Amino acid sequence: MSLVSGARTLLRRRAAAAGWRRACGQRGAGNVKPLEGIKVLDLTRVLAGPFATMILGDLGAEIIKVERPGSGDETRAWGPPFMGTESVYFLSVNRNKKSIAVNLKSSHGVQIIKDLASVCDVLIENYVPGKLAEMGLGYTDIEAIAPHIVYCSISGYGQTGPMSQRAGYDSVACAVSGLMHITGPQDGEPVRPGVAMTDLATGLYSHGAIMAGLLQREKTGRGLYIDCNLLSSQVACLTHVAANYLTGGREATRWGTAHESIVPYQAFKTKDGYLVVGAGNDQQFAIVCKILSLPALSDDQRYKTNKLRVQNRRELINVLSARFSEKTTEDWLQLFEGSGVPYGPINSIQKAFSEPQVIHNDLILEMDHPTAGSIAVPGPAVRFSDFKISNPKPPPLIGQHTVEVLMTLLGYSESFINELLAAGTVTQHELD
Repeated sequence: MSLVSGARTLLRRRAAAAGWRRACGQRGAGNVKPLEGIKVLDLTRVLAGPFATMILGDLGAEIIKVERPGSGDETRAWGPPFMGTESVYFLSVNRNKKSIAVNLKSSHGVQIIKDLASVCDVLIENYVPGKLAEMGLGYTDIEAIAPHIVYCSISGYGQTGPMSQRAGYDSVACAVSGLMHITGPQDGEPVRPGVAMTDLATGLYSHGAIMAGLLQREKTGRGLYIDCNLLSSQVACLTHVAANYLTGGREATRWGTAHESIVPYQAFKTKDGYLVVGAGNDQQFAIVCKILSLPALSDDQRYKTNKLRVQNRRELINVLSARFSEKTTEDWLQLFEGSGVPYGPINSIQKAFSEPQVIHNDLILEMDHPTAGSIAVPGPAVRFSDFKISNPKPPPLIGQHTVEVLMTLLGYSESFINELLAAGTVTQHELD
C-alpha cells in the first residue's frame, strides 16, 4: 500500500467513526467549541505565533502548521530537555495542530500555500517584514485570491519604520521596550523575566486581534490585515509605569519584588523561604500589623496612610522584615489564612504545580505523544461554561499531516501528491 493510499484509508476510518458518534448523539451542543470550522494557516515558529495559534486550537480551530522539511520549527532543536527526540520547548506550545512540511523555496511549495490560504479563514506569519511578499505570499498577494482572509503578521518592531528589518527576539524587545530597565533588584543589574513575557504578550495580543478580525469579517464580509509586534505589545503592557512618565515626567526604576506606589507590597524573607504580602489599603495594613503582633505600627503617624508609608518605606520595611524572619513560611501562611490580605509563598515550579488551586484549575494537561510517550504541559488558563477544553491532540511530528491536509483540504490527487513527495516539495513523516 502506498503512503497516500494508507493515509486515505485512515481518513475514511476516522470519518466513519465520527459519523457513528454523531449518529449516537455523543456530541452534545455543550461540547461544540466556538472556533470549530475555522481553519488557520500557521506560518509561525518559535513562541509568539505558536502560542497564539495554540490558543486558537484550544478553542476548536483547525491549525495547519507549515514547517520547513527536515528541521521544522526552530524550537524543535531547543534543548535539553528532550523527550526522546522531541524538544520539550516545542511540545509546550504546539498542541492541537497539524504539521505539513512544505519547501517554500519551490514555486510548487508557494502554490500550495496559496491554495491553502484560499480555503482557510486565517493566515498568521512571523517572517521578517517583506520576506513573504518577495515570495508572492504577502498580504496583497493572498488578498487577491482570498479576500475573506484574516491575515496576521507578527514581527519584532512592526512592518514599517527604522527598526522594521531587525530580527525580533524577546530579550531584545524586552530591553528596547523598557521592561528590562524596570526588572531586577533595586540596586542591581537589569534582569530578563524568567519566561519570554514579551513573546507571550504578543501571542495574546495576536490571538485577540485574530478573534476581532473574524468578528469584523462577519460584519463586512471581507478579511483584513493585522500588524502585531513585540515592541508595541510590550510598550502597551507598561501601563501605569509608562503613564507615570508620559503624564508625570517620572522615570521608572527597578524595585525588585516591591511596588513603587504601594507599601507594603513585596516579598519578605522568612526563616526558610519567602512570603509575598500586599496591603492595598489602610485596613489591610492594620490587619497585617495585627497578624505580625505589631499593632502599634498601624497607629504610628508615619504609617497611617499609604502615601505616608511610601514616604517612610525604608524604616517600615526594616521593621516588617525583622518580624517576618522570625517564623517559617508555613507558619505565616497559617496566620494569614482567612485574613483577607493578599499573600502567598514564592514557590518553586515543583511547588507551584503541587498547589491545590493549580490542580483544581486543571492547569496540568496530559497527552500521549506518538514518539515522546506521555507528556504534560501547562493547560489553558481560561474556563468556559458551555464547553470544556479537553482531549487535546499532542504536538505533531514534522510533516505528520502533509498528505492528509493536501488530500482533504485541497483535493489533490494521489498521483499529484506522490509527485510533490518525490520532488521534495513536501515531505510526510512516517510513523514506525
